Amino acid sequence: MGRWWAALAALVGAVSLAVIGTTPPAPRAADAPRGAFSAGRAMADVRAIGRAPHPTGSVENARVRGHLIQRLGSMGLTVRASGTAMSQAAAERIATRTGAAIVRPQVVNVVATLAGRDRTRPAVLLMAHYDSVFGSPGAADDAAGVATALETVRAVVADGQPARDLIVLLTDGEEAGLEGANAFFAGDPLAGRVGVIVNMEARGGGGRASMFETGNDNGAMMRLFQDAVPRPVGTSLSVYIYRHLPNSTDFTPAKRAGYAGFNFAFIGRAGLYHSPLATPARLDQGAVQDMGGQVLALTRALLAVAVLPGKAPDRSFFDAFGWVLVAYPAEFGWVLFGATALLFGAAAWRERGGPDVLRGAGATLALILLSGGLLYLVNLVSGADGPVNYYDRLAAIPRLQVQAGLLCAAALIAVWAGLAAERRSIAGLAAGAALPMLLIGGVAQWVAPTVSGVILCPLLLAAIAAVARAFGGARAGAIVGIAAAAIGVGFLFALGFFLMQAVGPDMPFVAAVPLALVAALLWPLMPAVVERRPALRVAGVLVLLAVGIALWVRLDPVAESVATFSLAR
Repeated sequence: MGRWWAALAALVGAVSLAVIGTTPPAPRAADAPRGAFSAGRAMADVRAIGRAPHPTGSVENARVRGHLIQRLGSMGLTVRASGTAMSQAAAERIATRTGAAIVRPQVVNVVATLAGRDRTRPAVLLMAHYDSVFGSPGAADDAAGVATALETVRAVVADGQPARDLIVLLTDGEEAGLEGANAFFAGDPLAGRVGVIVNMEARGGGGRASMFETGNDNGAMMRLFQDAVPRPVGTSLSVYIYRHLPNSTDFTPAKRAGYAGFNFAFIGRAGLYHSPLATPARLDQGAVQDMGGQVLALTRALLAVAVLPGKAPDRSFFDAFGWVLVAYPAEFGWVLFGATALLFGAAAWRERGGPDVLRGAGATLALILLSGGLLYLVNLVSGADGPVNYYDRLAAIPRLQVQAGLLCAAALIAVWAGLAAERRSIAGLAAGAALPMLLIGGVAQWVAPTVSGVILCPLLLAAIAAVARAFGGARAGAIVGIAAAAIGVGFLFALGFFLMQAVGPDMPFVAAVPLALVAALLWPLMPAVVERRPALRVAGVLVLLAVGIALWVRLDPVAESVATFSLAR
């Protein structure tokens, strides 16, 4: 086994941590304590809402609205329905999807208020949409969000009268183009009383619920989130990415208008997005529990705080395996950058590994190019080279994730085989391998400082391990190296899992960046000398397996889960 045992031990730890960080909590039963969020209780509303498709203007939509009005009224809230005609653009969009004549139904929001002790304070707004697309029961999108809001209200009512008002906005017409949210924030009398918004969405049917978007200047709000929410999931990387994407949710018009807030969603089981199979029975109740646990804790904190946090510079943040949120001022990234560079430099100087720094840097660049190229080309083989059904690609994500994992492993092994064909300085190679990513991290810190943490923090772990090897000896170096790699690689595996869920069908090559960070942590634990030919054979087999999966995806019939309106009429 040589030194493979160290790398294998680190991988076992990394996979274990990644699984923990990406697995939703167990759902709590309907008999959970009154003050707790219970997915079991929330599922009763999911079943009532998601028993059939309920698009805007349908009879089923009106039935769902009646259920929501009754539920909110029974908990003591003041409830009203607020209607407006659907816009012409939205009506035309629906007609294009369904092939039906253009009609402009009423878009009817359900608005409810739980009075607080001090009604002069800005209110907290819980928001989700109760309409579904045509052809889908919408158990996840967005019956789960609506049910989460109702169960959160029930728990807040059980606490007693809150310090400030809680407003519940259950919008209609989201699937037609944010019609209900646009109407509310453009002219509803309560819109001016809102101080902060918590929105709930879904693109799929399970997985961890991530807080993926905030209002602008989120620094103070994120400090409250960090203190209030147990088992948080979120990263400022997703906030930055979503800010630059054309995607939208009901939070979009509110954010555009300057409101502070938080946007939650789960995106696992992506094949159920807008699917006729998106029934309550197929909804991951753990995802509902995860979203509800975070939303309830956050709502309680927002209702209780004497003064809602104001605007402050955005913070850099990420969750550590769903256990705790690591958050810090964005400018602190320069400290991480400097500390990482100094530690790697000290380790390379101690072991006189200078000549190997360039070799290590070249290996990382080769890894990025090789893995990115393989991920791109094999994705074309899977069907991304021509017209595709978006929802069919979503259904293929689990197979595409395995495909990407095999290709990343192949590239990692192949490049390492080239490095380890003759003995080199481990410290020099480690410092060199980290150098390109350190430079990328520095550029990210300069251009987008809230993004740099997901690069610099794993590199800092790699640098600490390098110093332990250089100054502490083989035993200390192995122990620290295994621990650092388990934590860092586990974090990167979870990040890669999220990236593949989010953009994998279109841009799997983004996995090349976290893979380069994995290499900086793992390569120093791998054997210093290996036979190149057997290693390359292993890499070749992995590539062939990935190509086989790609052909399976390409030749497979269109998934039965695809949205009905996406099929040719």
